[in-house]
Amino acid sequence: MPIYRKNPDAISRLSREQYRVTQQAATELPGTGKYLHNKEPGIYVDVVSGEPLFASSDKFDSGSGWPSFTKAIHIANVNERPDPREGSTEVRSVHGDSHLGHVFSDGPEDCGGLRYCINSAALRFIHRDDMEVEGYAAYLD
Repeated sequence: MPIYRKNPDAISRLSREQYRVTQQAATELPGTGKYLHNKEPGIYVDVVSGEPLFASSDKFDSGSGWPSFTKAIHIANVNERPDPREGSTEVRSVHGDSHLGHVFSDGPEDCGGLRYCINSAALRFIHRDDMEVEGYAAYLD
């Protein structure tokens, strides 16, 4: 099993927007994220640690302006904590401690009712065709 951690080298390679979002808990402007309209099969991992976070099969169009997911791949890779600034629940990666976005209880009822509203800048998408090569073969199904 790979070891995921906050990687100083990865942090030094972040774009200004990625740094602002993951390290300073900022939020992308709605409708601007690179993965908002991505419909390709694959998984989304933390841009800092590489830990697997969300699957494209759980992504849906919430109309919010940010990529939205009904659940995390492994809830053990996602921390949820109150965000008094937003009056909601912040979502952070466990191992990378990256700010990802927020979770709300207005998601699709038939999928558990949650909406993980996530900043594209906190994610790296790995296409299904590349998952094995990049070490994520365990998530192909």
